[in-house]
Amino acid sequence: MVTPVEVTEVPSRREGIGRRFGKLDHVFGDTRMGAWRRRAVLAIVVGVLVTILADWRLGLTCAVIVAIGDAIFRSRAVAPSRTGVRMSKAQKQTQRQLVKLERTGYLALHSRLIPQSEDHIDHLVIGPAGVFAIDSEAWDKQLPVRTKNARQLWHGPFSMKERLEHARWEADQAAEYLTRHAEPGLLAGLPGETVSVRPAMAVYGPKIPWDIATIREVDVFSGARLRYYLRRYAKQNHAQPLSATQIEQIWRAAHSAFPDHDPGVPAASPFAAS
Repeated sequence: MVTPVEVTEVPSRREGIGRRFGKLDHVFGDTRMGAWRRRAVLAIVVGVLVTILADWRLGLTCAVIVAIGDAIFRSRAVAPSRTGVRMSKAQKQTQRQLVKLERTGYLALHSRLIPQSEDHIDHLVIGPAGVFAIDSEAWDKQLPVRTKNARQLWHGPFSMKERLEHARWEADQAAEYLTRHAEPGLLAGLPGETVSVRPAMAVYGPKIPWDIATIREVDVFSGARLRYYLRRYAKQNHAQPLSATQIEQIWRAAHSAFPDHDPGVPAASPFAAS
């Protein structure tokens, strides 16, 4: 991967979790996990203010209206996936790019819940270059993105350390479950007899001042350069490319490890029934 030029380290501050300056994401961290907390605090703040200025009945009414309005706004801002996990605009942008890559042998599962957790993998991508767990991140475009020593990632004054560690954790979980559900014949043909999953982060919004940077073992790049990233990784990775048979077997293991939770909608398979 390309190592970016070092930049001056941002002054030390308490680390955040992919937060946006001047927005409520600073209070609630990852918006995928904090929607209910965000809604509750908004309702409480409005309710208290109106109660102070008027009376408690009007304050309670306003709090309920704010909670309902926030729920409606967020439901329109994201699209539901078949697994019941809602997709953000950034995730949909990545999904559209991956659909175009199907003709070159890449397959993907989107917004799949990780078993025994409340987290999900944005995009589990399987293709000739290998297997990837890709996070789609929407960041404030007005804040610069910086890195240092391939260990630190900053969005404005906020550290993305926890976002990087979470992306790596998702990839580790994907590798563990894919290996567990893979056919024995598949594992015998893979290094270490395990399915390796590469963590990556596609960032939308701010300008990324490098092509591809590997930071804390996570590949970070502009979301618009997803196809370039996969092509470059395939060229720089000296391991044997996955064959069509291996891609199919890993794809089937992925559907077994991360099933579609909507039984009423059959999963579309790109492979002929065996």
